[in-house]
Amino acid sequence: MEHLAPKIEVAGIEWDLAAIMMIVISSLIVFILARLAVRNLSVENPGKLQNFLEWVVEFVQGIIGQNMDMKKGRPYLALGLTLILYIFVSNMLGLPFSIVTELHGNHIPTIFGHELIIPEGTEHPAWSWWKSPTADASMTMALALIVIVLSHVEGIRQNAKHYFKHYVNNPNVVFLPIHLIEVVSKPLTLGLRLFGNIFAGEVMIGVILGMGWIGIPAMLVWQGFSIFVGAIQSFVFTMLTMVYISQSIVHEEDH
Repeated sequence: MEHLAPKIEVAGIEWDLAAIMMIVISSLIVFILARLAVRNLSVENPGKLQNFLEWVVEFVQGIIGQNMDMKKGRPYLALGLTLILYIFVSNMLGLPFSIVTELHGNHIPTIFGHELIIPEGTEHPAWSWWKSPTADASMTMALALIVIVLSHVEGIRQNAKHYFKHYVNNPNVVFLPIHLIEVVSKPLTLGLRLFGNIFAGEVMIGVILGMGWIGIPAMLVWQGFSIFVGAIQSFVFTMLTMVYISQSIVHEEDH
C-alpha cells in the first residue's frame, strides 16, 4: 500500500486537500483556545486557560526582550504569540492518530467533482487525510517566506537607511554577495528545519506502528519525545523570527 496526499487539480493547479484541511483545523483550535482563555477575564480569580495564555504571553515577551527593546518589539507580540501557538498545535496534530482511506476497485474518489490524483505506476493507493500541517514543506516554507518578507518590509519601513547600509557597509561592499546569499538562505533554513523535524517524527511513528504490539513501549517513548520536539521547534521558529526582525529594524548602537 502506497500512501499519497489527497490532491485534486483545479484550474491547472494541484491542491493538497489534507494540507488545506489541517491548516484550517489548526487555525480553529488556536482561535477557540484563545477565545476561551479570554472569555471570562479575571484579575482576582483567573481560570486555568487564562493562566496558561498569560504564561505564553510572558514567554513570548521574554523572547522579544532578548532581541530588541520591548518598546520597539511590542508591536510584534501578537505575531510571536500567534506563531508559537499555531506552530505548536500544528506540530501536535499528527501525533495521536491518522486517517487513511484506500482505493476499492477501480472507482477513483471524487471531491467537489474532481477525481483524486493517482500518479502513474502507483499500486494499491491510499490517501492520508490527517497529519501535522508542519509535516508539509509547502506549509513551513510559506510561513518562513511570510516571516522573512515581513522582516524586510519592517526594516525598510522603520529604518531604511540602516537597512540598506547594512548590505554595503558590513564591513564593505565586497561582502554584498554573501549578504544576498544570506537573504536567500534564511527562508530555506527556517522552513526546512521545521518541516524536517516534524516530517521525520511522523515517519518514525509509521515505522514503529509497523512493528505491531512489540512497538507499543517505543511508541509511548517516541510520542513523549515528539511533544518535546514540537515545543522546541515552535520556540525556535518564533525566536528566529524575532532575531530576523530585530536585525532589520535595530541600529547597531541600539544593540
